[in-house]
Amino acid sequence: MPERAVGVFDSGVGGLTVLRELQYQIPGEPLVYLGDTARVPYGTKSAQTVLRYAHEAAVFLVAQRVKLLVVACNTASAVALDDLAETYRLPVVGVIEPGARRALEVTRSGRIGVIGTEGTIRSGAYERALRAGQPDVVVHAVACPLFVPLAEEGWAGHEVARLAARDYLAPLLAQEIDTLVLGCTHYPLLKKTLQEVVGPNVRLIDSAEETAKAVALKLDAHQLRLPVAANVPTRYFVTDIPDRFERVGGAFLGASLHGVTMVNLD
Repeated sequence: MPERAVGVFDSGVGGLTVLRELQYQIPGEPLVYLGDTARVPYGTKSAQTVLRYAHEAAVFLVAQRVKLLVVACNTASAVALDDLAETYRLPVVGVIEPGARRALEVTRSGRIGVIGTEGTIRSGAYERALRAGQPDVVVHAVACPLFVPLAEEGWAGHEVARLAARDYLAPLLAQEIDTLVLGCTHYPLLKKTLQEVVGPNVRLIDSAEETAKAVALKLDAHQLRLPVAANVPTRYFVTDIPDRFERVGGAFLGASLHGVTMVNLD
Protein backbone atom coordinates (compact mmCIF):
# COMPACT_ATOMS: atom_id res chain seq x y z
CA MET A 1 0.00 0.00 0.00
CA PRO A 2 2.69 2.63 0.78
CA GLU A 3 3.93 2.42 -2.81
CA ARG A 4 0.54 3.49 -4.13
CA ALA A 5 -0.33 7.12 -4.92
CA VAL A 6 -2.44 9.65 -3.07
CA GLY A 7 -5.54 10.38 -5.19
CA VAL A 8 -6.93 13.92 -5.39
CA PHE A 9 -10.12 15.04 -7.11
CA ASP A 10 -11.93 18.31 -7.68
CA SER A 11 -14.55 19.65 -10.05
CA GLY A 12 -11.86 21.46 -12.02
CA VAL A 13 -8.57 23.27 -11.45
CA GLY A 14 -9.21 24.64 -7.95
CA GLY A 15 -8.00 21.48 -6.26
CA LEU A 16 -4.57 22.13 -7.70
CA THR A 17 -4.00 24.52 -4.77
CA VAL A 18 -4.35 21.44 -2.53
CA LEU A 19 -2.11 19.41 -4.83
CA ARG A 20 0.54 22.14 -4.71
CA GLU A 21 0.52 21.99 -0.91
CA LEU A 22 0.74 18.20 -0.99
CA GLN A 23 3.77 18.40 -3.28
CA TYR A 24 5.36 20.80 -0.79
CA GLN A 25 4.38 19.09 2.48
CA ILE A 26 4.76 15.42 1.49
CA PRO A 27 7.48 15.54 -1.18
CA GLY A 28 8.23 12.25 -2.85
CA GLU A 29 4.73 10.81 -2.40
CA PRO A 30 3.19 9.74 -5.75
CA LEU A 31 0.12 11.81 -6.62
CA VAL A 32 -2.80 11.36 -9.03
CA TYR A 33 -5.12 14.28 -9.78
CA LEU A 34 -8.57 14.17 -11.39
CA GLY A 35 -10.36 17.34 -12.48
CA ASP A 36 -13.99 16.84 -13.52
CA THR A 37 -13.78 19.72 -15.98
CA ALA A 38 -16.71 18.50 -18.08
CA ARG A 39 -19.11 19.14 -15.19
CA VAL A 40 -17.57 22.08 -13.38
CA PRO A 41 -18.76 23.87 -11.27
CA TYR A 42 -20.14 21.66 -8.53
CA GLY A 43 -21.12 24.64 -6.41
CA THR A 44 -24.32 25.33 -8.34
CA LYS A 45 -25.44 21.67 -8.55
CA SER A 46 -27.89 19.84 -6.28
CA ALA A 47 -26.58 17.71 -3.42
CA GLN A 48 -27.77 14.53 -5.16
CA THR A 49 -25.89 15.40 -8.34
CA VAL A 50 -22.68 16.28 -6.48
CA LEU A 51 -22.89 13.01 -4.55
CA ARG A 52 -23.13 11.06 -7.81
CA TYR A 53 -20.23 12.95 -9.36
CA ALA A 54 -18.10 12.39 -6.26
CA HIS A 55 -18.68 8.63 -6.36
CA GLU A 56 -17.80 8.49 -10.05
CA ALA A 57 -14.56 10.36 -9.36
CA ALA A 58 -13.76 8.07 -6.43
CA VAL A 59 -14.38 4.94 -8.51
CA PHE A 60 -11.93 6.22 -11.13
CA LEU A 61 -9.21 6.99 -8.59
CA VAL A 62 -9.67 3.68 -6.77
CA ALA A 63 -9.12 2.00 -10.14
CA GLN A 64 -5.79 3.87 -10.27
CA ARG A 65 -4.85 1.97 -7.09
CA VAL A 66 -4.60 4.94 -4.74
CA LYS A 67 -3.97 4.50 -1.01
CA LEU A 68 -5.75 7.63 0.22
CA LEU A 69 -8.46 9.81 -1.30
CA VAL A 70 -8.41 13.61 -1.01
CA VAL A 71 -11.69 15.37 -1.78
CA ALA A 72 -10.13 18.68 -2.83
CA CYS A 73 -13.48 20.36 -3.40
CA ASN A 74 -15.41 22.14 -0.67
CA THR A 75 -18.80 21.40 -2.22
CA ALA A 76 -18.06 17.68 -2.61
CA SER A 77 -16.57 17.56 0.90
CA ALA A 78 -19.72 19.14 2.29
CA VAL A 79 -22.05 16.73 0.51
CA ALA A 80 -20.20 13.46 -0.04
CA LEU A 81 -17.31 13.02 2.41
CA ASP A 82 -19.06 10.76 4.92
CA ASP A 83 -20.62 8.65 2.17
CA LEU A 84 -17.27 8.19 0.44
CA ALA A 85 -15.57 7.24 3.70
CA GLU A 86 -18.23 4.58 4.35
CA THR A 87 -18.11 3.18 0.80
CA TYR A 88 -14.41 2.79 0.02
CA ARG A 89 -11.83 0.80 1.94
CA LEU A 90 -9.23 3.55 2.20
CA PRO A 91 -8.74 6.75 4.22
CA VAL A 92 -10.62 9.82 2.93
CA VAL A 93 -9.69 13.45 3.70
CA GLY A 94 -11.83 16.48 2.85
CA VAL A 95 -11.07 20.19 2.93
CA ILE A 96 -13.67 21.40 5.44
CA GLU A 97 -12.65 19.82 8.76
CA PRO A 98 -8.96 20.87 8.51
CA GLY A 99 -9.86 24.49 7.72
CA ALA A 100 -12.48 24.67 10.47
CA ARG A 101 -10.09 23.19 13.01
CA ARG A 102 -7.39 25.75 12.20
CA ALA A 103 -9.88 28.63 12.37
CA LEU A 104 -10.85 27.61 15.91
CA GLU A 105 -7.18 27.47 16.89
CA VAL A 106 -6.40 31.03 15.79
CA THR A 107 -9.59 33.01 16.47
CA ARG A 108 -9.35 35.41 19.40
CA SER A 109 -12.96 36.60 19.56
CA GLY A 110 -14.77 33.47 18.39
CA ARG A 111 -16.29 35.45 15.50
CA ILE A 112 -15.43 33.60 12.28
CA GLY A 113 -16.36 34.35 8.67
CA VAL A 114 -16.62 31.75 5.93
CA ILE A 115 -16.66 32.39 2.18
CA GLY A 116 -17.29 29.78 -0.50
CA THR A 117 -19.43 28.72 -3.42
CA GLU A 118 -23.20 28.75 -3.27
CA GLY A 119 -23.27 24.99 -2.73
CA THR A 120 -20.77 25.02 0.13
CA ILE A 121 -22.44 27.91 1.94
CA ARG A 122 -25.92 26.45 1.40
CA SER A 123 -24.81 23.14 2.91
CA GLY A 124 -23.89 24.73 6.25
CA ALA A 125 -20.95 22.30 6.49
CA TYR A 126 -18.49 24.85 7.86
CA GLU A 127 -20.92 26.08 10.50
CA ARG A 128 -21.47 22.50 11.67
CA ALA A 129 -17.75 21.74 11.73
CA LEU A 130 -16.93 24.93 13.61
CA ARG A 131 -19.71 24.51 16.19
CA ALA A 132 -18.77 20.87 16.69
CA GLY A 133 -15.39 22.09 17.92
CA GLN A 134 -16.66 25.15 19.80
CA PRO A 135 -20.44 25.33 20.36
CA ASP A 136 -20.50 29.03 21.23
CA VAL A 137 -18.56 30.18 18.15
CA VAL A 138 -20.27 32.88 16.06
CA VAL A 139 -20.18 32.01 12.34
CA HIS A 140 -21.10 34.29 9.44
CA ALA A 141 -21.03 32.79 5.94
CA VAL A 142 -21.26 34.45 2.52
CA ALA A 143 -21.26 32.95 -0.99
CA CYS A 144 -18.79 34.61 -3.38
CA PRO A 145 -19.51 33.10 -6.81
CA LEU A 146 -17.48 35.63 -8.82
CA PHE A 147 -14.20 34.65 -7.17
CA VAL A 148 -13.91 31.37 -9.11
CA PRO A 149 -13.98 32.86 -12.63
CA LEU A 150 -11.75 35.73 -11.49
CA ALA A 151 -9.15 33.25 -10.23
CA GLU A 152 -9.31 31.18 -13.41
CA GLU A 153 -8.96 34.25 -15.63
CA GLY A 154 -5.86 35.34 -13.76
CA TRP A 155 -7.63 38.43 -12.39
CA ALA A 156 -6.90 37.77 -8.72
CA GLY A 157 -5.10 41.09 -8.36
CA HIS A 158 -7.35 43.06 -10.74
CA GLU A 159 -9.44 46.01 -9.57
CA VAL A 160 -12.54 44.00 -10.46
CA ALA A 161 -11.49 41.40 -7.86
CA ARG A 162 -10.98 44.12 -5.25
CA LEU A 163 -14.39 45.63 -5.94
CA ALA A 164 -16.06 42.23 -5.71
CA ALA A 165 -14.20 41.44 -2.49
CA ARG A 166 -15.23 44.71 -0.87
CA ASP A 167 -18.86 44.05 -1.71
CA TYR A 168 -18.87 40.37 -0.66
CA LEU A 169 -16.89 40.88 2.55
CA ALA A 170 -18.61 44.03 3.83
CA PRO A 171 -21.30 42.10 5.76
CA LEU A 172 -18.64 39.93 7.41
CA LEU A 173 -16.51 42.91 8.42
CA ALA A 174 -19.64 44.57 9.83
CA GLN A 175 -19.93 41.56 12.15
CA GLU A 176 -16.37 42.19 13.40
CA ILE A 177 -14.94 38.81 12.45
CA ASP A 178 -11.29 38.21 13.29
CA THR A 179 -10.84 35.05 11.20
CA LEU A 180 -11.89 34.31 7.62
CA VAL A 181 -11.98 30.78 6.22
CA LEU A 182 -11.33 30.54 2.48
CA GLY A 183 -13.92 27.84 1.85
CA CYS A 184 -13.11 27.22 -1.80
CA THR A 185 -9.89 25.86 -3.26
CA HIS A 186 -9.81 28.68 -5.84
CA TYR A 187 -9.69 31.37 -3.19
CA PRO A 188 -6.03 31.01 -2.10
CA LEU A 189 -5.15 32.67 -5.41
CA LEU A 190 -6.97 35.77 -4.17
CA LYS A 191 -5.31 35.82 -0.75
CA LYS A 192 -3.36 39.02 -1.32
CA THR A 193 -6.45 40.91 -2.50
CA LEU A 194 -8.63 39.49 0.27
CA GLN A 195 -6.07 40.42 2.94
CA GLU A 196 -5.96 43.97 1.62
CA VAL A 197 -9.73 44.22 1.89
CA VAL A 198 -10.15 42.69 5.37
CA GLY A 199 -7.08 44.37 6.85
CA PRO A 200 -4.25 43.06 9.03
CA ASN A 201 -6.44 42.20 12.03
CA VAL A 202 -8.32 39.42 10.23
CA ARG A 203 -6.54 36.08 9.89
CA LEU A 204 -7.08 34.20 6.61
CA ILE A 205 -7.34 30.41 6.80
CA ASP A 206 -6.17 28.59 3.66
CA SER A 207 -7.95 25.22 3.63
CA ALA A 208 -5.46 23.91 1.05
CA GLU A 209 -2.56 24.24 3.49
CA GLU A 210 -4.53 22.69 6.33
CA THR A 211 -5.75 19.81 4.17
CA ALA A 212 -2.20 18.89 3.19
CA LYS A 213 -1.26 18.82 6.88
CA ALA A 214 -4.23 16.53 7.56
CA VAL A 215 -3.17 14.19 4.73
CA ALA A 216 0.35 13.92 6.13
CA LEU A 217 -1.02 13.02 9.57
CA LYS A 218 -3.43 10.48 8.07
CA LEU A 219 -0.65 8.79 6.08
CA ASP A 220 1.43 8.45 9.22
CA ALA A 221 -1.52 7.24 11.32
CA HIS A 222 -2.25 4.46 8.82
CA GLN A 223 1.44 3.72 8.17
CA LEU A 224 1.00 4.60 4.51
CA ARG A 225 3.89 7.02 4.16
CA LEU A 226 6.34 5.95 1.45
CA PRO A 227 9.57 4.93 3.24
CA VAL A 228 11.78 6.19 0.39
CA ALA A 229 10.79 9.20 -1.71
CA ALA A 230 9.57 8.25 -5.17
CA ASN A 231 10.84 10.27 -8.10
CA VAL A 232 7.70 9.89 -10.21
CA PRO A 233 5.75 12.69 -11.92
CA THR A 234 2.23 13.54 -10.83
CA ARG A 235 -0.41 12.04 -13.13
CA TYR A 236 -3.20 14.38 -14.27
CA PHE A 237 -6.62 13.40 -15.64
CA VAL A 238 -9.54 15.59 -16.74
CA THR A 239 -12.97 14.91 -18.20
CA ASP A 240 -12.85 17.72 -20.79
CA ILE A 241 -10.53 20.23 -22.54
CA PRO A 242 -7.03 19.21 -21.39
CA ASP A 243 -5.46 22.24 -23.12
CA ARG A 244 -7.39 24.71 -21.00
CA PHE A 245 -6.63 22.74 -17.84
CA GLU A 246 -2.92 22.91 -18.64
CA ARG A 247 -3.08 26.65 -19.32
CA VAL A 248 -5.16 27.66 -16.30
CA GLY A 249 -3.77 24.99 -14.00
CA GLY A 250 -0.23 26.21 -14.46
CA ALA A 251 -1.14 29.41 -12.62
CA PHE A 252 -2.62 27.41 -9.74
CA LEU A 253 0.47 25.21 -9.43
CA GLY A 254 2.95 28.00 -10.05
CA ALA A 255 4.67 25.80 -12.64
CA SER A 256 4.14 24.52 -16.14
CA LEU A 257 1.65 21.68 -16.44
CA HIS A 258 1.86 19.09 -19.22
CA GLY A 259 0.80 15.54 -20.00
CA VAL A 260 -2.86 15.76 -19.04
CA THR A 261 -5.04 12.79 -20.09
CA MET A 262 -8.75 13.06 -20.86
CA VAL A 263 -11.03 10.35 -19.45
CA ASN A 264 -14.74 9.54 -19.36
CA LEU A 265 -16.27 8.87 -15.93
CA ASP A 266 -19.66 7.65 -17.21
